[in-house]
Amino acid sequence: MAGCSSGSATSSPSAPPSTASPSSSDAAAEQALQRELDDLEARYGARLGVTAIDTGTGRRLTHRADERFAFASTNKAFIAAATLRSASAADLDAVVRYARSDLLASAPITSRHVDTGMTVRALLDAAVRYSDNTAANLLVRRLGGTAAVERFLRSIGDRTTSVDRLEPDLNTATPGDERDTTTPAASARDVEAVLLGSALPRERRAVLDDLMTRSSTGGLYIRAGVPAGWAIADKTGSGAHGTRNDIAVLRPPGRAPIVLVLLSRRVAEDAASDDALLADATAAVVRALDRA
Repeated sequence: MAGCSSGSATSSPSAPPSTASPSSSDAAAEQALQRELDDLEARYGARLGVTAIDTGTGRRLTHRADERFAFASTNKAFIAAATLRSASAADLDAVVRYARSDLLASAPITSRHVDTGMTVRALLDAAVRYSDNTAANLLVRRLGGTAAVERFLRSIGDRTTSVDRLEPDLNTATPGDERDTTTPAASARDVEAVLLGSALPRERRAVLDDLMTRSSTGGLYIRAGVPAGWAIADKTGSGAHGTRNDIAVLRPPGRAPIVLVLLSRRVAEDAASDDALLADATAAVVRALDRA
C-alpha cells in the first residue's frame, strides 16, 4: 500500500486497477527506487515522503505517501490558486494596504511597498515567486482566513490537508502536530488539480503555472535533479525540524507532464535541512520512471 509505515516505494495506475501483474521492468524500477530512497534517508538523516505521477501513463511512484508532513510554504501555491479562482479581474487589480507592523522576517517584496500598498496580482507574484510571508498572510486574510484556504482544498477533493495558522507559525513542524500538514499523496493530487486539471479556469491556471515556472526559490531542489531541457513549475517550503519541501509539475520534452511532490523532515527542532536531499530524490524518481 502506498505510504505504508515501512516507507516502501510503490507504483499504481490512476485508472481502476487491472488484473494484470506489473511488468518486470516496473517491478525492477520500483525496487531500485526503494533502495535509493532508503539510502537517501539514511545518508541525510531525514524522513522523506514522495509521490510522483506520470500523467501520460497514470503510473505512480510513492514513498511514505500517506504520512503527514508540515507543508510549510508549499501551501502558498494553493493560497494563490484559491485567490485566482475567487477573484474577478477587478479584484486582481485592487490595491491592498498594509502597515509596517504587518511585515514579517521574510518579506523581500512587501517590505518595499509599505507606503503604496500592492495589488492582489502583485501579492500573488510575491507570495509564489519569492515566498514572501507577508504577501501570503495578506492574501489569506483577503480570502477570509485559513479556513477559506482549507475549504478551497476540500472543494477540489482534498480531505487530508489541515490549514490552521498564518506565517510564520505554520512552520513549527512539531512532530505529531497535525496542524498545517499534508501528505505527499494529497499534495500531489492538489498540484495536478490546480496546474493540470479543472480546478481553475484555463486562463487562471496559466497565471499560476507562469508564477511557479518563474519561481526564484527552487533552484537547488527539484530543479537541480532533472535533466537539462525540462521545464519546471514548482513551489518550495522550509521550516523547523529540518523541513524541506518542493511540489512541482515537470515537463520533459516530448512527454506528458510529471507531478512530483517531495516532503522531508528531521527530528531535532533546530536541525538543518539539506537542499541536496531533494535534488537527489528527484534524480532517483526520474531514473525510476525512465527504467520502466
